[in-house]
Amino acid sequence: MGLSLPNVRTPVGNFVPARREGTLVFLSGQGPFTDGERRVGKVGRDVDLQRAYEDAKLTGLNLLAQAKRALGSLDLVSGVIKLIGFVNAVPEFTDHPRVINGCSDLFVEVFGSTIGGHARSAIGVAPLPGNITVEIEAVLSVR
Repeated sequence: MGLSLPNVRTPVGNFVPARREGTLVFLSGQGPFTDGERRVGKVGRDVDLQRAYEDAKLTGLNLLAQAKRALGSLDLVSGVIKLIGFVNAVPEFTDHPRVINGCSDLFVEVFGSTIGGHARSAIGVAPLPGNITVEIEAVLSVR
C-alpha cells in the first residue's frame, strides 16, 4: 500500500500507550505526529476539512505503530472494535465525522472491511493538547 509506520512516541504523561486485557488492546489517544512535527490548528479556521482528514489518517498510522509495538505484529489484530475521535474545531464546524473518516478509511484499507470495520464516535472539542488538530483512541481485538 506504500504506507510506512512512524516511530512510536513516548507518552508525555503518567500512562502507557497500550494496555492489553485478554483479547482486547486499548490504545491511548494519539495525534498527528510525524518526524518530530506535530500538526496543529483549529479545524474550520486554520485547517480545512481535507487537511484535517489527512491528519486523522496520520493519527491512524500512529495508532497502528503503537499497536505493532505492543503486539509485535499487526497480524495478531482480529478486529478494530471502536475508535473515539476528537477534532479541535471552531464551534460552528459540524463535519467531525468526515474528519475522523481519515482514520476509519485507513483501518478499513489496512485490515479490510471485516476486520477493519468498527464502531466510532467523532466529537468536536476545544482545544486539544498542544493545539493538535485531532486525537484518536482505539480498542482492538487480538488473537
